[in-house]
Amino acid sequence: MSKDTIVAISTALGKSAINIVRMSGDDVFRIADSIFKGASLRDAHSHTIHYGKIHDNGALIDEVLVSVFKAPKTFTREDMVEINCHGGAFVTQKILELIVSKGARMAEKGEFTERAFLNGRIDLTQAESVMDIVEARSEYGLRLAGKGLQGEVRDLIQSLRDALMEIIAHIEVHIDYPEYDDVDELTADVLIPKTEALLNEIGNILKRASTGKVLREGIKTAIIGRPNVGKSSVLNALLKEEKAIVTEIKGTTRDVVEGQINIGGIVLNLFDTAGIRDSDDLIEKIGIDKTKKIIEEAELILYVLNNNEPLSQEDERLLEMTDHKNRVVIINKIDLESKIDRTFEESVHISALKKTNIEALEKKIKDMFLQEEIDFSGQTYLANARHIAKMRQADAMLKEALQAAHNRLPVDIIEVDLKNAWEALGEIIGESGDNELIDTLFSRFCLGK
Repeated sequence: MSKDTIVAISTALGKSAINIVRMSGDDVFRIADSIFKGASLRDAHSHTIHYGKIHDNGALIDEVLVSVFKAPKTFTREDMVEINCHGGAFVTQKILELIVSKGARMAEKGEFTERAFLNGRIDLTQAESVMDIVEARSEYGLRLAGKGLQGEVRDLIQSLRDALMEIIAHIEVHIDYPEYDDVDELTADVLIPKTEALLNEIGNILKRASTGKVLREGIKTAIIGRPNVGKSSVLNALLKEEKAIVTEIKGTTRDVVEGQINIGGIVLNLFDTAGIRDSDDLIEKIGIDKTKKIIEEAELILYVLNNNEPLSQEDERLLEMTDHKNRVVIINKIDLESKIDRTFEESVHISALKKTNIEALEKKIKDMFLQEEIDFSGQTYLANARHIAKMRQADAMLKEALQAAHNRLPVDIIEVDLKNAWEALGEIIGESGDNELIDTLFSRFCLGK
């Protein structure tokens, strides 16, 4: 790839103690030495920090510390310089403009990490883990990202690919030297048992993947129910803040209100929805339509009932509508007389207004999605939706290969499915795949990362 020199501000602009302007490429030391008054950065040892001043045609811009990193032991495997300047937006922008005027170009989003990937320092799963660390919203999410950055996902995928390649190699030998192995022996002794072992391992990985996805992304959670049963009060109680307006007037919530809560390491992406009822109010009807869409997309339904009212036809309709979903029935307003004559398997009795039994509700949700103790020391969890999709693709290809082996189809036909599975796994770590995928992934990064 091109080794032209790129530059970007790597810290959030605003008033702060310091900001960092980062450069990478073949020309960093020439550019840096042309604006830096202090020790020669080109002659400095790698991984050292130097005090000096940034000048523009003799005019002082700022007093700085400059970090020197020399290839190949750098983040991008290219020469790098990081200028630590005072944390003002104007002075930082001034240094950036000065560097560009000396021949560097502005980096694209994620281009530093993309260069680290393209130069072989990290694989694609490690690159994605960099952004996962930045976006982590819980302790679990941070630990998952850290494991990915250390290469655990890469090692898991590589071990599967190595096992697959061993099977493919057996087939190649048979094709090249038909007398070397009897085809029936090859199928019975190698193809079927080894493919079954791989499928078993992938099956276990995919079982854990649902947990990993929850830990990384959280759970899209819809709070639903008839108007005035206390949905907004439940949202406020979980968030521990008054985010939603609470009144006795039906239809107060006319649009979706969103929030996030971390319960025991799991993030709930909460959506307080408009109550579903027949309404002639145009705005309320739009809110109700949005509610129905969110119910379809939600991974968890928190269905709120008013303990002080008997079940209505609307309640029954909503219960039937959400019967197939992960659902917790919340019996709210337990400080009032109970008029509900039914019991529900997954239910919690609370008073959202008085914050009674909220901890029990949080525990119920956590137990629904984390049915086993998280073992970061002994297990590797796939959590990225792209990784999971490619793993499912490899699983489907291996099942095709296994079926073909049982049907005693020619081994070169079986090999096609095995190679497709190998390719799918390779796309997870970036060993195969097109440039458009790579560009799309890194475009989601921030500037300077």
